[in-house]
Amino acid sequence: MRIKCWGARGSIPVSGKNYIKYGGDTTCIEIRTKSDDIIIVDAGTGIRRLGDQLLKENYKEYHIIFTHAHWDHILGFPFFTPIYVPGHRLHIHSGPFDDDYAEGLIARVMYPPSFPVGYRERFVQSQIEFDKKHCNPIHIGSVTINAIPLSHPNGGFGYKFTENDKNFVFITDNELTHPHPGGKDFEDYRQFAADADLFLHDAEYTAEEYKNAKSFGHSVYTDALELAIKADVKRFGLFHINQRRTDAAMDAIVNLCNQEIIQKKIQMDCFAAARDMTFNL
Repeated sequence: MRIKCWGARGSIPVSGKNYIKYGGDTTCIEIRTKSDDIIIVDAGTGIRRLGDQLLKENYKEYHIIFTHAHWDHILGFPFFTPIYVPGHRLHIHSGPFDDDYAEGLIARVMYPPSFPVGYRERFVQSQIEFDKKHCNPIHIGSVTINAIPLSHPNGGFGYKFTENDKNFVFITDNELTHPHPGGKDFEDYRQFAADADLFLHDAEYTAEEYKNAKSFGHSVYTDALELAIKADVKRFGLFHINQRRTDAAMDAIVNLCNQEIIQKKIQMDCFAAARDMTFNL
């Protein structure tokens, strides 16, 4: 698997000189598989740049899955240029969600007055197919995708992507210390992420920020780090970067995490997910 982060910002896109290193685009992950499939996870604003890149490379077929339907994870979809180009084909998977979930999500984000062009109008010239089979796991070419419910308002799912005994676990928008309906507990997430080659997890808040944000559906970065350590993952990325977190402030958090890793004599690579960061598993 080749994994690329096209957006890791949480809640709302940001811009400016203080947000260059980690970027301002919201959630979008691209996975390229050994079977030459392209899997896109979420359609935050990062999907706009991804679409432009795919057009340059003349790719014409894609798979899309969603973690949940909050705005920062879907608002880029109408700006994914391939949907307006004839000859392109999108497979949008409901996966662990209800059968009509994915189509309902797309219909809402591309419906007046939220957006002037509906996804079934003539301007959308790609072929959009909805796989409405309620299934967990999902199989796409050489990759198997297992899901786990998020502890987050309105629900959602995190995913484990497995190919040739390599695992990438992606759990964004997950509150580890406050239960939400349908969510799992810390031990469930630890088992799900155990021994992952790459693990990205929500790390929205500092402990001080969390005092006023408990139940919002996001984790303190120290709790996410504890989860990664106890799951014995090989590489751990802090994800869903707070909308106000500057590059310098994010660097400071990463440094604190790595100090703890060194003190505990743990072998784990820790970083914050940044735009255009790539991983090969």
